[in-house]
Amino acid sequence: MSLRIEDHPLLDFSDKRKKPVRFYFNDREYKGYEGEPIAVALYANGVKKLSESPVKHRSRGLFCAIGKCASCRVVVNGIPNIRACQEPVREGLKVRSSKGLEKLEIKESSPPRISRPEEIETEILIIGAGPAGAIAAIKAADMGAKVLLVDYASRIGGQLIKQTHKFFGWRKYYAGYRGIKIAKILEEEIRKRANIEVWLNSPVVGYYEGNIFAVLKDKRKIVYVKPKKVIIAPGAVERFAIFENNDLPGIMGAGGAQTLMNVWGVKPGERVLVVGSGNVGLIVSYQMAQAGIEVKAIVEALPYIGGYFVHAAKVRRLGIPILTKHTIIRAEGTESVKKAIIAEIDEKWRPIPGTEKEFIVDAIIVAVGMYPDTTLTRMMGITHKFVKELGGFVPLRKRTLETTREGVYIAGDVSCIEEASTALMEGIIAGINAAKSLGYNNPVLENEAQEAIKDLEKFRSGPRYAHIKRALENVII
Repeated sequence: MSLRIEDHPLLDFSDKRKKPVRFYFNDREYKGYEGEPIAVALYANGVKKLSESPVKHRSRGLFCAIGKCASCRVVVNGIPNIRACQEPVREGLKVRSSKGLEKLEIKESSPPRISRPEEIETEILIIGAGPAGAIAAIKAADMGAKVLLVDYASRIGGQLIKQTHKFFGWRKYYAGYRGIKIAKILEEEIRKRANIEVWLNSPVVGYYEGNIFAVLKDKRKIVYVKPKKVIIAPGAVERFAIFENNDLPGIMGAGGAQTLMNVWGVKPGERVLVVGSGNVGLIVSYQMAQAGIEVKAIVEALPYIGGYFVHAAKVRRLGIPILTKHTIIRAEGTESVKKAIIAEIDEKWRPIPGTEKEFIVDAIIVAVGMYPDTTLTRMMGITHKFVKELGGFVPLRKRTLETTREGVYIAGDVSCIEEASTALMEGIIAGINAAKSLGYNNPVLENEAQEAIKDLEKFRSGPRYAHIKRALENVII
């Protein structure tokens, strides 16, 4: 059974399917396309179980699809703990499921020689090439600074590369454009600037005293990068929902579903249930319907719909029911999800007996929010504070977005879980101020940073975001 999308009203996947390759998973041959991740190629072939948990040996599958969880770990050509959502297929590749805790087998009779990694310096290191990091690189470079932009992903744009809907807001922050178009614009602008160097497929894997960052360049060799200033913009991590059997393959985050559909042209399922009626849940439901997927229902525990009315109206026009005051209580299946059980809940959020409903589904899409990816900022010793309204633990910062560690700035979802437009505003603020702190001056751009601060204030003054504006006062230093 193939889950590949053959006809889409907005997207063309032919460029990603030019070169077919044969690879092996658990000694069985499969067909994929050069460049697509192992997990995507397997999912397209109907293979959803990728690994087993270390202790209980429960089935595991794709969840986030952006390399920020460990659900899709596999063994590739004998090397364990490879994230199948990040490693591309290629001709003859041999992959097998991870069976708990795998060990790396070293065949050499003597240990390999380890030499000190290459060291380089740069004026501004930007970690994360999503909307915040990308626009920060552009603005810092326009101020005159030398910028190194690194990201573990293979493309510039972060989550924009899978957003097919048009954004709201102000025109100067790309309102009216689809996310996939914004990503292309940002990449084109970055490529125009000679003082921006870009390293993709290059995760930051460590931080050391002396302000040294270990970057796994091209996923092949460690390079020590010593910057004068740093902008950290790694984005966010999708939350799991708590219900029985929530780890079955076929249960994935909304962002994972969008990556499958809108980046690679693979359906997350033929019949799906969506958990969460925020903007993300509503948007991904509409996008799945566009791709020919049957969305059985959207389940929302709150007594009201969480997202914009315009998004809710679009899915309702398609006949997709939105069930408020309901929650998912159980998923059923063995190696992948086959059924979802939901129930109505009372005012204490307890399932009401006798209200259970059963859905035959092959995927459950979880859209219950995200939390800031503060792995690196915590490693660096930056002071954090837990603020529920901002998504969890977030770094303390000045209004210029400089943190408690001098010369280190933040931008985007690591600062506060919001939208792409606010990530762009924060990227502008961080990029210009980081370059200004190095002695670069440009009155026009400095005024743009001040305008972005005012725009953020204005954006957060509306009733939907007033709670965020109040909460932010708890982390301003």
